[in-house]
Amino acid sequence: MSLDSTAAFEVVPEEPAEDEMYSSWALLILMTLLMGALWTSYYLQQRKIRAVHETVISIMAGMIVGLVIKLAPGTIIQRMVQFNEGYFFNLLLPPIILNSGYELKRRNFFLSFGTILTFALVGTFIAAIVTGVLTFCWAFFNPEGIHISFLDSMIFGSILSATDPVTILAIFHQLHVDPQLFAVISGESLLNDAVAIVLSDTLRKFRGQELHAINIFKGIGLFLGVFWASTLIGILFGITVALMLKHSNLYQFSNIEACIISLMAYSSYLFSNGAHMSGIVTLLFTGITLKHYAYDNMSLHTKRATKYIFQILSQLSENFIFIYLGVNLFTETDLDYKPLFILFTTLFICIARYFSVVPLSTLINATCRALGKPELLPKSHQFMLFWAGLRGAVAFALASNLGGESAAAMRTTILAVVVLTVLIFGGTTGRILQIMEIRTGVLEPEDLASDREEEGEEAAVRRPLYTSVSTSMLTPEDRAMDRNDSTDVSIGGLLSGPLGDPVPDPGPPHWFMSFDEKWLKPFFTKRNVQQRNQTLVEYWRDRRYRMDRANQSMLAGIRGMSLDAHEIEEDALTMYSVHHSSRERTASLDIPNTPQQGSRLVIGSGRVFGRSPSNLS
Repeated sequence: MSLDSTAAFEVVPEEPAEDEMYSSWALLILMTLLMGALWTSYYLQQRKIRAVHETVISIMAGMIVGLVIKLAPGTIIQRMVQFNEGYFFNLLLPPIILNSGYELKRRNFFLSFGTILTFALVGTFIAAIVTGVLTFCWAFFNPEGIHISFLDSMIFGSILSATDPVTILAIFHQLHVDPQLFAVISGESLLNDAVAIVLSDTLRKFRGQELHAINIFKGIGLFLGVFWASTLIGILFGITVALMLKHSNLYQFSNIEACIISLMAYSSYLFSNGAHMSGIVTLLFTGITLKHYAYDNMSLHTKRATKYIFQILSQLSENFIFIYLGVNLFTETDLDYKPLFILFTTLFICIARYFSVVPLSTLINATCRALGKPELLPKSHQFMLFWAGLRGAVAFALASNLGGESAAAMRTTILAVVVLTVLIFGGTTGRILQIMEIRTGVLEPEDLASDREEEGEEAAVRRPLYTSVSTSMLTPEDRAMDRNDSTDVSIGGLLSGPLGDPVPDPGPPHWFMSFDEKWLKPFFTKRNVQQRNQTLVEYWRDRRYRMDRANQSMLAGIRGMSLDAHEIEEDALTMYSVHHSSRERTASLDIPNTPQQGSRLVIGSGRVFGRSPSNLS
């Protein structure tokens, strides 16, 4: 009996109360899985288990529950937990995109923006073409009874070109992987999803038309127009919110302020989709613009509320999506499994990923060498870019619009490829990081910037006269550099840097950063906010200089010390006899807790302390 005839005899609840009961059970099953995934995440993070990630557990748990629902009698709950494209694009995806833009490490993102655009635009286009051509060649021989036209093959390739490395990025975030690599992979994945959606929608518009050169150029122009128009819409929504907060007193009602900001951001996504633009691109740049301009106009309560609300909704959505995919691996009714097609499609996307990463990386590195700059993408980073090409829920959601004779087989293959890539590539990321010897434990200045901004606000309030006191400790050259340095330096960055090495001053600011600081930020933010930010920057810059000088004085003292081998302890290295010349160099700096002659300096774990652990008790 066919699936259609089976659906015709399906028992559907007639009473609304009965339908509500089954809906409650279906939601309870999904909520239970979600709570289990979060508890698993808590356990894995507490035990510092890196071999497996929570998203892998979520998919596997969803697969088990989906199989149980499939084998259980009745189809009502099975129908209710099936994948719904509208729920995914309108409810589950927006919180992830908004939080990604709002919490984006903007400095590394825009420093690597050229590289990110290259992979997101050109790389996605290459991956779509390679996957589509290989799929068409495979279907040409009619294996397993598959018949796919060239246009459907290209649509299939464009859908599978959407990468979604949520698992890998979550591991990167926990391990604090190299910031430059993190920025490239996260930025490419965010823009890549939007590019894949626009590309697949553009190709669908040519269904039933002949393939001519004019249609190809028309499609490219339509694609670029939609992408940049969506970006402009997102920026406009963000600066509208900034101006609205600047010229109103919403900060006095923080709950209303947070609600309006969240609704305006969500409205940008809906407006862009309604105008046949890319809602993902729009929402991404809305989040970036909100954080850059509107954030300074918010009250402190709203800053905290938006930050944690967006993070919580994103966390719930990500876990729910992976559970959703695992459940639907068995509960979908129009599945048509073709094992060879699934296996070869997985091979095809790996080949396509290679051709979209390695040649472009070589070109980017050659450009850097020609400009006299260091290479941006070493071999280890290139391999991680390849490994981060796993597919996600966006690809499966786009598959619902596939047509043609083998549409069911293509949809099933996409779902299977998504699950396989998450399990294989996502589950082995930790080990690959060790094999490729990629830097971990690298804390970015922006990681603690928000907390330090709040700390700085309180410190500035407690010490309103610190400027006249602290700047008197600086030399005339230091004060001149302070006055001439108008770069937008994050507060967290002012305190970063290893012990003994002065925190490097930023180079000449980019022309847009200077323009932004001089004209755009004063226009979109409140005057008192600008004065407060400048005060905080000066406050933390002063602390930075004092830390640098304290570190340098310690090193100067250490270099002049003589070692007594009889006093070397098992747990630390002790030093004596600070030379008189070292004390003279540091006495004039008026630095507290500077080691004096005869004091014991302990060097351990990369830090210098004024006394040994034995004296701490």
